[in-house]
Amino acid sequence: MRTGQPLARRWGPLAPAVRWLVLLAGLVLTVVFAVGLARVTLVPVPGARDLVHPNFHLGASLRGYLDQPAVRAAAQQVGGNVLLGVPFGVLLPVLFPRLRGVLAATALTALVMVTVEAAQGLLVEGRAFDVDDVLLNTLGALLAHLLVGRRIGRALHPRP
Repeated sequence: MRTGQPLARRWGPLAPAVRWLVLLAGLVLTVVFAVGLARVTLVPVPGARDLVHPNFHLGASLRGYLDQPAVRAAAQQVGGNVLLGVPFGVLLPVLFPRLRGVLAATALTALVMVTVEAAQGLLVEGRAFDVDDVLLNTLGALLAHLLVGRRIGRALHPRP
């Protein structure tokens, strides 16, 4: 069987149960991801209070990361922010059939990440808004959507 076939054709009478299980798993993973995202991004860093400042200039933080002599720290910053967006690229088309499109999933991810960054900057001690984090998070979602999310979304929610 080809992987491009709709779920109903590949699984036959089991398709509704498989779809339900995948959607349930997607919902559970979304909750786990939301809790993890909150724990990673919305935890105060009191010692960094005077060190952090908001970044509204696209590329400024990225240049700062890449100019660091410690390659590992730069890779953690850039890679970590890309990885934070990956679940959006997979889970959005699984849970919401209308978000199978690249533009819709990417735009919603960007909106959510702007909201998270704004919450960090306004509510969390030792954290600040960073437009480059939004860019990297959205890039992670876009890549995951193109590589995996779109295919899973199409299998679960075939267009009529």
